[in-house]
Amino acid sequence: MPYFWLAILGWLTYFILKRSVPPLTGGQLGLLWLVMMSPSLLWMGWTLTNPNEPIPPTLVFGSFMICSFLYLLMVRNWRGTLPTKNRDAEDSSGNSNPPGQASNAGKAAAAIAANRDRPKPKPPLNNDEEAQLRQCFSWTTFVLNKIEYRLQAVVCQGQLRGEADQVYGTIQKNVKGRFGDRFLVLLQEDFQGKPFFALVPNPQVSPKLKKLVNPTYRYGLASSLLLLTLLTTTLIGTGLAGVPVESIESIIQSPELLLNGLPYAIPLILILGFHESGHFFAARHYKLKTTLPYFIPIPFLLGTFGAFVQIRSPMPNRKTLFDVGIAGPLAGLVVALPLLFWGVHHSQIVPLQEQTSFLNFAALNPRISILMTLLGRGLLGSELTTSSAIALHPVAIAGYLGILVTALNLMPIGQLDGGHMVHAMFGQRGGAMIGQVTRILVICLALLQRDLLIWAFMLLLIPAMDEPALNDVSELDDRRDGLGLAALAMLLLIILPVPPALANLLL
Repeated sequence: MPYFWLAILGWLTYFILKRSVPPLTGGQLGLLWLVMMSPSLLWMGWTLTNPNEPIPPTLVFGSFMICSFLYLLMVRNWRGTLPTKNRDAEDSSGNSNPPGQASNAGKAAAAIAANRDRPKPKPPLNNDEEAQLRQCFSWTTFVLNKIEYRLQAVVCQGQLRGEADQVYGTIQKNVKGRFGDRFLVLLQEDFQGKPFFALVPNPQVSPKLKKLVNPTYRYGLASSLLLLTLLTTTLIGTGLAGVPVESIESIIQSPELLLNGLPYAIPLILILGFHESGHFFAARHYKLKTTLPYFIPIPFLLGTFGAFVQIRSPMPNRKTLFDVGIAGPLAGLVVALPLLFWGVHHSQIVPLQEQTSFLNFAALNPRISILMTLLGRGLLGSELTTSSAIALHPVAIAGYLGILVTALNLMPIGQLDGGHMVHAMFGQRGGAMIGQVTRILVICLALLQRDLLIWAFMLLLIPAMDEPALNDVSELDDRRDGLGLAALAMLLLIILPVPPALANLLL
């Protein structure tokens, strides 16, 4: 079984690296994959050679920090430097200060960055067009000091005069009036916190990039994946209900056996479907291009790897980023919590086993989660003590998995839902710092909850910095900030174990 999980982790690592880092050669990608897999290989080796001893903290943190440093160093060196062309005077040292993430803003800029190794790119504007661009700015909106070129991006540095929302709307309108839909207008902040504008080619009108943001709804594919996931989760649910399916022939002879798996399969699919539909309809509300929700069926483990939607349009501002990001977890919790309530109420109390796990559905230790402890005490009464566990009803298993999936998505890292939220709440740099701290805290928590090690591995692979919105300067209102803090509080209730002092009071 450890080798199976290691193989799954290796596949996920390769998949995430291939999608997260710039185009690399086969050798570079393989070397980067080996660096990212080294901590898990070392930890697995220690576990196999010392089965009765815990992994030393120095080995956990040492391998994590060293491999993280090597990963960042390798990616930075392979990315190289972006060629620039500045038509204005440079500073006294002869070097112009790059504004940070201008070439990585949005999906279009990410596609442009993939071609960064091409020497001496042609500036996207000629002299007449640059003069027209300068007329888009004024001293009452944005005092333009300098124009620089980053590949096909045009970076405009200066001083912001006025509210970011109003200034962005004015500049965007001016640019569209002179250049039509040729460019996307971005308002970003550099590493010194100074706002700057950037113009990148609009994928809607670029033949090379149009396919990146012009999805077509593939109803047949989405429906087929949904039906396959219903089948695989039903098979797994049948086993969880105590009616294991020995072979395909037994199902053909007695198809009614599958009815035992529906109390697990249907609630789980509803939770995952509502979660992704929350993202889908929030994106459609803001007129963003997105794919349909796609389920991922697997014939083992839980029956599914979840579901996903892909949003192909850049986020217009941080408010939209927050609303789309939090819509999924909220929609999922609306379904998961009532199902979990009902399922726990119909679950049974059993003796506590020595080995506890997040996925021990036959004897789940409620103290593994503050939320599960509160639910167990409130729904099962005083019979639930510190020496007892909960044998989860199939509906409770689905609801429980739903809140675990929600917790994973609420992790404030990178392009996870929680990463979008903290980015929108605290800015791109603030969100990246929170993501780095979260990674370290999850590693620390994994020393107490070994089941979280797989989460720690996955979070290590996700880039800490989220992609910026077009207007990445305007801040959120108090209502959204409060809602975001409440969602992060729910994350803590789900993943944190119950402190002993609190356990004595509740159980």
